[in-house]
Amino acid sequence: MRSGTIDVPGARLYHEVRGEGPVLLALPGGPGDAAVYDGLADVLSDRFTFVTLDPRGYSRSVVDVRAEHTVEVAADDAHRLLLHLGARDALVFGGSAGAIVGMELLARHPETVRRLVAHEPPAFAVLPDADEHRAMTDEVVAALESDGPMAAFGRFAAAIGDVMEPREMPQTERVRSMLERQTANAPLMLRYELRSYTTSHQPDVEALRPLADRIVLGVGERTGDNLPSRPARVLADQIGCDLRLFPGAHNGPTARPETFAAHLITAFGL
Repeated sequence: MRSGTIDVPGARLYHEVRGEGPVLLALPGGPGDAAVYDGLADVLSDRFTFVTLDPRGYSRSVVDVRAEHTVEVAADDAHRLLLHLGARDALVFGGSAGAIVGMELLARHPETVRRLVAHEPPAFAVLPDADEHRAMTDEVVAALESDGPMAAFGRFAAAIGDVMEPREMPQTERVRSMLERQTANAPLMLRYELRSYTTSHQPDVEALRPLADRIVLGVGERTGDNLPSRPARVLADQIGCDLRLFPGAHNGPTARPETFAAHLITAFGL
């Protein structure tokens, strides 16, 4: 594994690169960082240059000034990373909030993305009952301020349903460090990104429609009709792109990396 940093406006981004072959950029969801995709990297780095990063403000990616982060800024960060690596025809995978960023990346910089797989983007703003979810996220942030991250995540978990499978992780220093970083990232995600990503941002459907043949929206088989699956179904219909089932639930990319990777390769058309 090679790691490095690049300077972008207002931040310094940490990234990791493994393997050789076509570039596959994996965008983590909050509050995750580059290490959450270790399982996928282990499976896929024998045929891809597997790239991932810590989103700005998380873990090892530092910002000059703390402020609410937008999807647009995150997409531009990903674009700058791809250009830094010389990748102008990348495969892109995004899970959860990373799927929202991936859609924005394709909409803004289609010349950089060969194909995007966006797994369960929590773009609640596209849903007909978006007002209810906006009120829910307001309650989550209020719980964070009054009672702390555990209470806030408890409120959020109650809203999204039973969509996280148990995940077995090796007891290594890398895993322990990752979990510590995620714990530190959680309040930042809840305070600065939850509303700006899930209930305020509208994916640019008009820009994505002409690119529909380059987009696959994914839904976990075990997610069912719970909240995280609903935006993908709405967006697939609005854009006119492929909608596919993937193994597991919302955390399928990390809980079932081997079977998920096989489906991912097929979704990329390889």
